[in-house]
Amino acid sequence: ARLAQEREYSKLIDSANAPIFGVDTQGRVNVWNQCAMRLVGYTIDEVMGKNLVQEFVTKEYRAAVRAVLHKALRGKETANFEFPLMTKSGFRIEVLLNATTRRGE
Repeated sequence: ARLAQEREYSKLIDSANAPIFGVDTQGRVNVWNQCAMRLVGYTIDEVMGKNLVQEFVTKEYRAAVRAVLHKALRGKETANFEFPLMTKSGFRIEVLLNATTRRGE
C-alpha cells in the first residue's frame, strides 16, 4: 500500500501544472517535475544530483535561497519567496518558492 501511495504521489508531482523541485539535505536536486523541465529547459537527467543554488540560482540570490532552504530543513516553512532561476538557454526567470520539509522519506 505504501509503494502504491508513493507512486501516486510521484505521479501527482510530475504532472502538476506548477514547477516542483526538491533538494536533499546537501542542496542537491532530487525532485524535478515536467513543468520545471518545460520552464527551465533542463531535463531530469541534467539536474538530478546537481546543487540547485550553485548551478541554477543567480549569484546575487544564492545566499538568500540557501537560507530559505536551510530554514525549511529545520521545519520552518517559507511561502512566496521570489527569486530568479537561470534557464538552460541563459534567460533569467522569476519563480515563487514555497519551501517545506518532507519528513520520513
